[in-house]
Amino acid sequence: MGLTEIRNICQVSLDIPAEKQEKLHNRWHPDIPFAGTIRNGETVKIECVDWTGGQIGNNDSADDVKNVDLTKIHYLSGPFEVETAEPGDVLLVEIMDVQPHQNSPWGFTGVFAKENGGGFLDELYPSAAKAIWDFEGIYCTSRHLPHVKFAGLIHPGILGCAPSAEVLATWNKREGELIAANQLDRIVAQPPNPENVHAGTASEDVKAKVGREGARTIPGRPEHGGNCDIKNLSRGSKVYLPVHVNGAKFSVGDLHFSQGDGEISFCGAIEMSGVITINFKVLKNGIADLGMKSPIYLPGPVEPHYGPGRYLTFEGFSVDQHGKQHYMDVTVAYRQTILRCIEYLRRFGYSDYQVYLLLSCAPIQGHIAGIVDIPNACTTLGLPMDIFDFDISPSGPAKKLDMGSCAYETGVKEGEVTKGGANSEHSWGGGLTYRAKST
Repeated sequence: MGLTEIRNICQVSLDIPAEKQEKLHNRWHPDIPFAGTIRNGETVKIECVDWTGGQIGNNDSADDVKNVDLTKIHYLSGPFEVETAEPGDVLLVEIMDVQPHQNSPWGFTGVFAKENGGGFLDELYPSAAKAIWDFEGIYCTSRHLPHVKFAGLIHPGILGCAPSAEVLATWNKREGELIAANQLDRIVAQPPNPENVHAGTASEDVKAKVGREGARTIPGRPEHGGNCDIKNLSRGSKVYLPVHVNGAKFSVGDLHFSQGDGEISFCGAIEMSGVITINFKVLKNGIADLGMKSPIYLPGPVEPHYGPGRYLTFEGFSVDQHGKQHYMDVTVAYRQTILRCIEYLRRFGYSDYQVYLLLSCAPIQGHIAGIVDIPNACTTLGLPMDIFDFDISPSGPAKKLDMGSCAYETGVKEGEVTKGGANSEHSWGGGLTYRAKST
């Protein structure tokens, strides 16, 4: 029997604005119309735009990152009807392949400005910056991060099925309660927002309803997965997704060439447009049979491998940069772990922003080492030493190399790191101080 041609069920254009493409959407809502139909058991190709819908350019300025419109993000391909799928079933999604778009063999990593999205370390690194990566087969290099080359673990950041009206109401209720109780000096969640809503081929009435009720696609959620940014969901992976509506209404997007555990700078993977090849199977009554309350997955066999002892590993604890003790806080601990690595690589000539970008997208391994020894949680970060073309092992004083510069927003030069603005100093523990500069 001959091979069956794999259908391309969603073609996208990199020249037409994402909001004008009918097979894309940027909210979760059960009333968004189907963008196509997939047979139970079928394998299809699905093209995707990058998560910003083409707002970031291949250039040497981060002004586009600074000014990105966060109401026009996470354009997903779909939603697709999977025949025979009903509420209570599980959709088994097997990722067969993921590749960059043939007309766009590059990607980007960004640090968002603190006043527009921010990131994991935005109190220390408040300015916008980015690195452009060129794809060379399975490898990537960047003119903004010299002396680094690694193989990509290409994967989708977002996989999920549409919520039912009841699940959507649950999301909006609990996230609304979190917003109402917020006493932090930052946004803790994004409520429904009709601005720049895109709902595929929906009528104006349905589009308005999606704008009023639709959940933003920024966070992953336990009932369906969504934007989980799990770097190991690459080729050969199997993902088990709960189905809440007839036809499943599956969507996918936010493709990454590579990512480190945590995607720490928010725009922290190597973001790209591309095509993903997926096989779909419906497991009838799967939610009950598997006892599922959230998605589960089996990682595929494909990932970069580095030899034993080739991960230089840094530790962090739940004592913040000001010396304040936090009780078993793994978020504080992971921030400190990252800072230890930034401090270490700075010795070789990289700027803090360059390392921040690198740790967001290189295949680092982040782990919780201990959450039982009160009061300090301990986390670790494993940095693969072989991604560098020079020796970074702990062997005495470091030799500084010419590391060039990443791209910054206008008015910022190499080294600007503090929330206090240009020409100021900031210390984050260990006696380390870094001076900011401005043009």
